[in-house]
Amino acid sequence: MSGSARRERRFLFIRHGETDWNAEGRLQGQKDIPLNQVGQDQAALSGRRALGVVKRDGGDLSQCRFVSSPLGRTCETMRLARLAMRLDPDTYDRDERLREFSFGEWEGLTWADVKLRCPDLIRERRRDKWHFVPPGGESYAMLAERVRPWLDTLSDGEIVVSHGGVARALMVLVGGLSTLAAPNIEITQGRVLKFERNSFAWA
Repeated sequence: MSGSARRERRFLFIRHGETDWNAEGRLQGQKDIPLNQVGQDQAALSGRRALGVVKRDGGDLSQCRFVSSPLGRTCETMRLARLAMRLDPDTYDRDERLREFSFGEWEGLTWADVKLRCPDLIRERRRDKWHFVPPGGESYAMLAERVRPWLDTLSDGEIVVSHGGVARALMVLVGGLSTLAAPNIEITQGRVLKFERNSFAWA
């Protein structure tokens, strides 16, 4: 792990709100699925929570840079979060490197579907979730390498909206979590992850 990837950073991370595919347990990856009503409510809640964190830390929202994955569900989450903060919903940056990792041919399937169709690959994935590559997709390790250069553009106090896989990659790159533990961490929707002092916690 490079020194630049582990230098101290302070930023807030929001996972996008729920989609129907999330509710159905479907592998979403880079498919552009919109938020459902639960997800819209979660997005607004995460915005209010992020605002509370910034205020408690003595920060100034006008000095925060906002950046999102370009997928629709993250952009919608960002817009609703910013509205909840009483900010212009459309004034934020998008970065392709913050896209979710791809599940390739498995996108749209449930894990039950995959287990039925590809039992050998499921066993392979269980042995090393971090480096496993779904057919036509990406591994967590590949995602981490995509996200790593973005970290060098990160400004202090940034507010980021992205995906569960990206959060796990950041937990490894910034928070020092092991690659064995990271794929099994639950990334809750409607909450805010605070990264600071080379660690992370739910805020």
